[in-house]
Amino acid sequence: MLRPKKNPATHLLMDAVMPFGDHLEELRKRLIFALLGLAPILILALTFSKQMVELILATVFEQQRALGLPPQMIQTGPAETFMAALQIGVIVTVLLGSPWLIYQLWLFVAPGLYNNERRFVHILLPLSGVLTVTSLVFLYTIVMPMTVSFFLMFGSSFPGPKPATAPLPEGIQLPTFPVLEADPVDPKPGQIWFNLDLRELRIAVVSGENKLTVIGTPFTRSGGIEQQYKVADYIKMFLGLALAFAIGFQAPVVILLLGWLGLIEPSTLSRFRRHSVMVCLVLGAVLTPADPLSMLALAIPLYALFELGGILLRWLPADRVSRGFKPKKEGPDAGDE
Repeated sequence: MLRPKKNPATHLLMDAVMPFGDHLEELRKRLIFALLGLAPILILALTFSKQMVELILATVFEQQRALGLPPQMIQTGPAETFMAALQIGVIVTVLLGSPWLIYQLWLFVAPGLYNNERRFVHILLPLSGVLTVTSLVFLYTIVMPMTVSFFLMFGSSFPGPKPATAPLPEGIQLPTFPVLEADPVDPKPGQIWFNLDLRELRIAVVSGENKLTVIGTPFTRSGGIEQQYKVADYIKMFLGLALAFAIGFQAPVVILLLGWLGLIEPSTLSRFRRHSVMVCLVLGAVLTPADPLSMLALAIPLYALFELGGILLRWLPADRVSRGFKPKKEGPDAGDE
């Protein structure tokens, strides 16, 4: 009995296609490698998590000093600051380890892509990384100082009860403390002064170990609202804004992807400019604490990124990227690689 001959092309295709079980095994291997690569980054991030908390809180302290308020925050729970530091360490691990995660994802999907399809990924992934870093730098250096200053000034604008004044009783003399820009270099036990930078009345005391220690109590301007920010609340606001800005700054990536898929055209973006302004304002209000400064601080860059996406889409159309920026071929050989 004659057996049908095997089609060589079909045989090669069956050998090239990876079975489903092998796909799962490859995915499992990539997940293990991804987690192992994150482990040293996590250890390093947790080691320096305290310094990262100090870096994030520095913005609040700077704005408090500028408004004449004591540069301090409060902790209302035993583990509040520790959990905030742990949370920051985990998020920084994901951010710093994202190139490694993306690389493992790339190793998983790259064998199933054609050369022309890989060119699109080579553009989108670096662009997304640059935009994410830019969003965090923009948030920390511009948006957070503006937002914190707005909330501090708004909270300080409520007047408190006006204190009454009266002549001093006979024989009463008010004590006078020196007002200094910084602590003295070598204070003696019992000396008292007011530190203008810290807004604290400070005194040098000797502790039980016969060690000189400077302690103090903060003073603030009279007002109807005493502003004492919680560490956990501020860290939560900062991380929420960081996520919002990281997502919002991906607008050029989304525009390029939609354009390459044929869902939008550069002419479409030009027609909907006025609509995009409204969308950016709405996103600025939804993704931020809704104060005017932080809302505009996100809406304006979002619109600029919308325009950038349109420029990139005109400069990098799908057919140009697909052929690797080579001149367009004519004739029957002009196909995908």
